[in-house]
Amino acid sequence: MSNLNIQIHETAFVTSTFRSLNEDLSKDVYAKLWDNSRTDVLVEKYLDQVCSEEVSAHCLRNRFFLEEIEWLQPEVLINFGSGFSMYPFLLSDDIIHIEIDKEEVVSYKEEKIKEFQGEGKLPERNIHFIGVDFSQDYVDALLEKLTLLKGNKSSFVLIEGVLFFLSRKDTEKLFEFFSRLQEKGDYLGSASFQNKLKASKAFGRLLDFCNKEMVKTEASDWQTVEDIFYKENANYDLINHQDYFSLSKKTQ
Repeated sequence: MSNLNIQIHETAFVTSTFRSLNEDLSKDVYAKLWDNSRTDVLVEKYLDQVCSEEVSAHCLRNRFFLEEIEWLQPEVLINFGSGFSMYPFLLSDDIIHIEIDKEEVVSYKEEKIKEFQGEGKLPERNIHFIGVDFSQDYVDALLEKLTLLKGNKSSFVLIEGVLFFLSRKDTEKLFEFFSRLQEKGDYLGSASFQNKLKASKAFGRLLDFCNKEMVKTEASDWQTVEDIFYKENANYDLINHQDYFSLSKKTQ
């Protein structure tokens, strides 16, 4: 493993590795396809230096959204900040999948998925990959693309592990964007952290780890989202709120 700092988009490999370490819990039998030696070393360091519970947390989160989508049966799943998640291959083959992330992420993912399918490691699925430069004014162009793909079909928008890296202004912009895309009766799934996290010892260790392995950072660089943000959102109703502890109880 080199001494180069990892980039934000490389966390997609880390998340996939977490999911692969307990397939019974995550219900993700394909996450291991993204495993590599560089990430394995990083994950081992993370679990040792930050929090050994991270594997369970990521697996539970993956399982929760997977089961929610299975139950709701949307016609279209729009995964915003999709990383290397493998929901398309864990869900019914009649769902249309739209994967959105940075161009370098979706290009690599699309290439590797074709490779895995050619090797018989993954089934065929209806997937559209869209690369977006989030530093640019992407809203109108992306809305047009998604509207054409979605049409009047029912949808589930998933934004998982993204809000932590965004500002509140960008988050509000996103939720407004989603409300323009979706219709009444559609669903949105969001994963975020609460502010009390920043007072924990684990968060302090996370900052230390990020400063050593990623980029210099402060607690204020990471966004937390309190329940009131969801409860008072003008366009969505909060109907199912879970956390690590409530999800843990469900799997016992």
